[in-house]
Amino acid sequence: MKDIVISENVIYIGVDDKELDLFESQYDVPNGMAYNSYVILDDKVAVMDTADHRVTPIWLGNLEFALNGRKPDYLVIDHVEPDHSGSIAALLEKYPGTVLVGNAKTFQFLDQFYPGLGGERLTVKEGGTLSLGSHTLTFIMAPMVHWPEVMVTYEASEKLLFSADAFGKFGTLDTEEDWACEARRYYFNICGKYGVQVQALLKKAAALDIEKILPLHGPLLKENLSYYIGLYDTWSKYEPENKGIFIACASIHGNTLKAAERLKEMLEERGAEKVSLSDLTRDDLAEGIEDAFRYDRLVLMSASYDGGVFPIMEDFLCHLRAKTYQNRKVAIVENGSWAPSAGRVIKGYVEQLKNITLVEPVVTIKSALNAESEAKLAELADALTK
Repeated sequence: MKDIVISENVIYIGVDDKELDLFESQYDVPNGMAYNSYVILDDKVAVMDTADHRVTPIWLGNLEFALNGRKPDYLVIDHVEPDHSGSIAALLEKYPGTVLVGNAKTFQFLDQFYPGLGGERLTVKEGGTLSLGSHTLTFIMAPMVHWPEVMVTYEASEKLLFSADAFGKFGTLDTEEDWACEARRYYFNICGKYGVQVQALLKKAAALDIEKILPLHGPLLKENLSYYIGLYDTWSKYEPENKGIFIACASIHGNTLKAAERLKEMLEERGAEKVSLSDLTRDDLAEGIEDAFRYDRLVLMSASYDGGVFPIMEDFLCHLRAKTYQNRKVAIVENGSWAPSAGRVIKGYVEQLKNITLVEPVVTIKSALNAESEAKLAELADALTK
């Protein structure tokens, strides 16, 4: 068990999974994933969520060590997604008297995932409380952050917010890296669609006196909480975090990528604050989504394919639409040898997005960059940086 100090009576019992390659079977996690869980020791003992089934034996061992001979009275289930509920059955088998605490949706989903689970249940609602002795838990509903049953739990005496998946990040707890980078990639790819709901949760949290945020993934946040809350406020309002231009490129034989590299040079020559370029065919798509939301301008550059657009670009556009991408300036560059079609398809997706300003001109390249299309790229660079 990690030597992570919360307080004398609140103990970390989570597990780092360093063998996981894809979180939710889609997101690269080169530094693994932390499944956070906590136990509160008082007159009554409350366990705060469990862990993925992949690490159940380790998690149970951490719990047993923390209990030091005691038994849990309650298991608070803030989120039913299997990476947090995957050890509930094992807990009930080892400690059969434990009362499961959740809302009505919690138990609906729990029975769908684990038919016949059983266990005594305590259903709570918005603002409901549970006294453990000197610690009192208050339950705050956070639907669609990022599942319908999600709630967060506030403990008043130590001013702790058990925040479910909010304020989480990719990576294990012993990974030394900038929090914002992997928290941003985590947020936009997992919670990004639900900015309105995140805003609602932030308004509820603003009424609480919080000293520590304890998420279900990533490090425990103990200092400078305004920094983390401020980023969540920006992200959930779909506002750009930084001024800059992200070029998302889908190239078949390399000519579109060469044009993207030339555009990057032009933008930098014109003093663009930041220019980031991703080869969507080889780079992590989730990082592309992160950068698209991070910066205030986006350039979509793609080869045409089968009378449409190169599939990886269409995949990227589908992800942007699903995550309700908005409030940005967007430019389009298409490539096609005989019947350029990528621009038409890309524009169709962009027109479905909210509050998007299309930057002219739409540039067409015929096979490879030449003097005429390079001049159009320069015109576009001027428009993006004026």
